[in-house]
Amino acid sequence: MNHQALSSFIWSVADLLRGDYKRSEYGRVILPFTVLRRLDCVLEASKAAVLKEFDAKTKAGLNPEPFLLRKTGQRFYNTSELDLVKLLGDQDNIRKNLYAYVQAFSPATRDIFERFDFYTLVERLAKTNLLYLVTEKFAGIDLHPETVDNASMGLVFEELIRRFAEDSNETAGEHFTPREVIRLMVNLLFIEDDDVLTPGNAVVRTIYDPTAGTGGMLSIASEYLLEHNPQARLTVYGQELNDESYAICKADMLIKEQEVANIAAGNTLSDDGHSKRKFDYMLSNPPFGVEWKKVEKAIRQEHEAKGFDGRFGPGLPRVSDGSMLFLMHLLSKMRPAKDGGSRFGIVLNGSPLFTGGAGSGESEIRRYVLENDLVEAIVGLPTDMFYNTGIATYVWILSNKKLAERKGRVQLIDASGFWQKMRKSLGSKRKEMSDAHIATVTRLFGDFTEAELVTVFDAAGQVQGEPQLLTGTDNAPVSPEGGKLKRVPISRIFRNDDFGYTTITVERPLKDEAGKPVLGLKGKQKGKPQPDSALRDTENVPLAEDIQAYFKREVLPHALDAWIDEEKSKVGYEIPFNRHFYVFEPPRDLHTIDEELKAVSASIMRMLEELAE
Repeated sequence: MNHQALSSFIWSVADLLRGDYKRSEYGRVILPFTVLRRLDCVLEASKAAVLKEFDAKTKAGLNPEPFLLRKTGQRFYNTSELDLVKLLGDQDNIRKNLYAYVQAFSPATRDIFERFDFYTLVERLAKTNLLYLVTEKFAGIDLHPETVDNASMGLVFEELIRRFAEDSNETAGEHFTPREVIRLMVNLLFIEDDDVLTPGNAVVRTIYDPTAGTGGMLSIASEYLLEHNPQARLTVYGQELNDESYAICKADMLIKEQEVANIAAGNTLSDDGHSKRKFDYMLSNPPFGVEWKKVEKAIRQEHEAKGFDGRFGPGLPRVSDGSMLFLMHLLSKMRPAKDGGSRFGIVLNGSPLFTGGAGSGESEIRRYVLENDLVEAIVGLPTDMFYNTGIATYVWILSNKKLAERKGRVQLIDASGFWQKMRKSLGSKRKEMSDAHIATVTRLFGDFTEAELVTVFDAAGQVQGEPQLLTGTDNAPVSPEGGKLKRVPISRIFRNDDFGYTTITVERPLKDEAGKPVLGLKGKQKGKPQPDSALRDTENVPLAEDIQAYFKREVLPHALDAWIDEEKSKVGYEIPFNRHFYVFEPPRDLHTIDEELKAVSASIMRMLEELAE
């Protein structure tokens, strides 16, 4: 049974809840019971051995926990003789027995159900006489790992969360990221690390997600590494704010034999759950356009008190969008280059690329990552890729262990055209990247090459064949007689300072009624022309240009009395991504347009005449 069919089957439980629960409340019942049944099935085979071991070690006065974990082969256990199927045998006492069953789980597992507020849920189901019926429904679902593997189970959780989020008008994208986006990010994260990917190398690495959601990014990264190098060990860490997502992530980590203590709960920005740790790899998809007013006091206090010794030294973005705070948080978690360095990928919307002028918090953050040569690449994704938004999104790859050829350079890859239409839309998600699309972007990044998509048109303007992706070493196709080639850049490489500029303030003199400049009378301004604020202007001068040469060329020919107020000059950085991939399309000639209009007008007149007959 695939994950969509399975989630549809689980969704049928909603039929029992209809009337006693609102649609927006279905998830509060279905999600914890799905987790419970999954854990129930995982422990089924070792149940008898665990009970026997628990009895023996308890009688011997020993701590039974390490022995029970060895018997289960998992990082959790349950010491109750009950399971969901046996609970059905005593309908009158199912509430009390269900409590006892959940209480018999190991401590970390009990915390999962506390996050779900499971006991309140059970009380409400019991009062509405639904507890037995819901338990019976889930007891009949086979969620054993041999039937539903871990990857499929993760997809089931995501599908359920998406449905419940839509029904309650929540943002599903805050809980998880589309799988193909994660696969692309993981590819880019590992592609240059041959020592990690080479089979036989028993390397140990750490990976961290400060916005872990249901744990999808951590799971896919682990699967990718094990697929390429079974001897490698990837220890995962994360933090999640939403209790339900945290509970599912923790359950997923339990089943995959990861250390659940590595998944922290709470707000990453105000209460860092891994404050003293550095990591080899990091991934994050922070919420887009979400304000950080609730934690503003704590963040500003850290920024002002600790500066660059804290997480937010470079600057603070505007309160209306906190995504760049997560970028700086990840920067603070990078392992020093002398200790092996780090690489991380983060999904951001378009705002962090260009919002804020020179001297603003956003510009200062961009300035920090570019002047410290931390940005390896930025990949523009197709629109309509995420479940809760159709806006343009970008994957930033940052590293403090750049290869020699990448030093001082940033690669921009426009993958906005690399998509295929989904058979069925899921929320705002209408497009997906195929394996071939992901492979192409990965290759362009791995080869660190510029590339363009070349389309051949014949003399009649018709496309000939499929567009070809050409790198610098490829030969372009020959255009047919009378035809043309359309070249669209896909990958471009820039120097870091290509994105920098100096904002200069251009002043012009204030003049009196006679048209003479007004001079200052006191202090430093004595005898100097006073500026007219109404005529004040600013110019952005590229960092690579000499400011005085630019001023003489671009300003003085139009305003001979202008001067630069040096004290107001500021350095800024922006990354005008779309501008670097814009291709000018010359408009059609007026004669052609006029002829088409005449033809359309004539056609309309003929149809009107036919109607009049």
